[in-house]
Amino acid sequence: SGVYNGTSDLQLERLSVYFNEASGNKYVPRAVLVDLEPGTMDAVRAGPFGQLFRPDNFVFGQSGAGNNWAKG
Repeated sequence: SGVYNGTSDLQLERLSVYFNEASGNKYVPRAVLVDLEPGTMDAVRAGPFGQLFRPDNFVFGQSGAGNNWAKG
């Protein structure tokens, strides 16, 4: 839900290391999610924590890297 439920002033003070505070005292993870295919990102969005992330922090390509082997 993005709401801090703790009682520690120290934890509350350090939340800004990993989270940005949004409106309504909700916290959004400071993260960029990157993958080469959109299916993985869709799975994250559909999961229990998907609504915590900002939509513009998802970066993905249109084709995966499956069967991509280095030559040499």
